[in-house]
Amino acid sequence: MSLAAMGCATTGALQNGVYRGEQTSYRIGPVGEGWAAVTVDRQNDLAWHSASKEAVIHVDSDCDPTLDIPLTALRSHLMIGFTERELVDEERVPMDGREALRTQFTAKLDGVPRQILLQILKKDDCVYDFGLITPLGPGFEEALPDFDGLLAGFATTTGQP
Repeated sequence: MSLAAMGCATTGALQNGVYRGEQTSYRIGPVGEGWAAVTVDRQNDLAWHSASKEAVIHVDSDCDPTLDIPLTALRSHLMIGFTERELVDEERVPMDGREALRTQFTAKLDGVPRQILLQILKKDDCVYDFGLITPLGPGFEEALPDFDGLLAGFATTTGQP
């Protein structure tokens, strides 16, 4: 994993399943057992690593009205840095009352093969992106239920972030 992929911003806090940051607040589902929170250079709102699955899950948000661009363009931006990308599956899925883009692909990161799943949501002038990154192999399928559990509990929250 790259350190950027494992980053976790320190400007917000997660308490009782609710993240409160400078720009937004949202609820997430539990990530499951065996995941440790990681922090590296303020790259994401939240991130976890599972040593047994060799997997990283990350959550990030950015609130800026000028980011009102198509989900596919946002996905392409998140794929920068990956080489030899091969699309496995892409679909639009319901999420928190909106439509999110869910993209699974394989690629190389620094020459190392990876399996990646991204889910991107735009809501109320904010972009929320979620990622699961593993080496090729069984770790992806093992980590997928934890990633989907986190997504299933996602909802933006009202009030002050």
